[in-house]
Amino acid sequence: MLTADKFKRVGYTKEEAERIDRPTISYWQDAWRRLKKNPVAMASLVVLGLILIMVIVGPYIRGYDFVSKNVKEKNQGMSAKYWFGTDYLGRDLFSRVWMGARASIIIALVATALKLIVGTLYGAAMAHFGGWIDDVMMRIIEVINSLPSLLITILIMMVLGNNLFALLVALSITAWCSTARQVRGMIKQLKESEYVYAAEVLGAKPSRIILKHYVPNMLGILILNMSTSIPAFIFTEAGLSFLGIGLTAPEISLGVLISQGQQTLDFYPTQLIWPCVILCVIVMAFNLLGDGLRDALDPRLRQ
Repeated sequence: MLTADKFKRVGYTKEEAERIDRPTISYWQDAWRRLKKNPVAMASLVVLGLILIMVIVGPYIRGYDFVSKNVKEKNQGMSAKYWFGTDYLGRDLFSRVWMGARASIIIALVATALKLIVGTLYGAAMAHFGGWIDDVMMRIIEVINSLPSLLITILIMMVLGNNLFALLVALSITAWCSTARQVRGMIKQLKESEYVYAAEVLGAKPSRIILKHYVPNMLGILILNMSTSIPAFIFTEAGLSFLGIGLTAPEISLGVLISQGQQTLDFYPTQLIWPCVILCVIVMAFNLLGDGLRDALDPRLRQ
């Protein structure tokens, strides 16, 4: 019978021969390792970091009031004094663009948070309880999805007015449905797991099972959902504000600035170009980062 004593180790000590050279890493460590190997995703992450810094400090770098009017210097071009020029009322466009980007990003983050929270809890409740509860809650989603989202948005903005609260309600009122259906499908699979069955046998409450067992196992999918929802909400807000359905002056957002710049496009194109450039950079960076996260979090690509 062959035993370890009959073999001679060459070039290694016993400890070195028995050591596992490749360390054991977690799912999230492996995802971060693969994300770092994606240069496009990392570049997008750096760009988003710079944009985050600029939306915080950008409106105050030049020291100009982005609200007060200065008609004597209206419609100025790019210069050392006004880096992006001024608008039709003489306000510094550089400060206003970053202030608008801040508002658009905040709107997108809040709307995404509402979408994920409501959709996750609703979908988890459907899948966990099942039966007639699942059927009734699913019919509610189907009714909401059957209504034109643009029509619902217009009605909400007409009733509540063109303000930030109304816009958040309009953006979030139907967006959570897709998340709820996605979560429902995933939890239908997780529900058959042994640790969920053990928690039910031990008398764990449904809320604890959802928060302690279901949600942690869906974090990867929820992160991907978040990375795609944020740019979608930013673009939707800009489109609604551009059409006059979303925020309106004196509120500041990228959509409002694009709408105002479009009115002076023939003579002062920079008033439209700069908000459009910042909007495109933000949306593109989020989308490219989302593609990188999708590849990094896919367990089928784990090596």
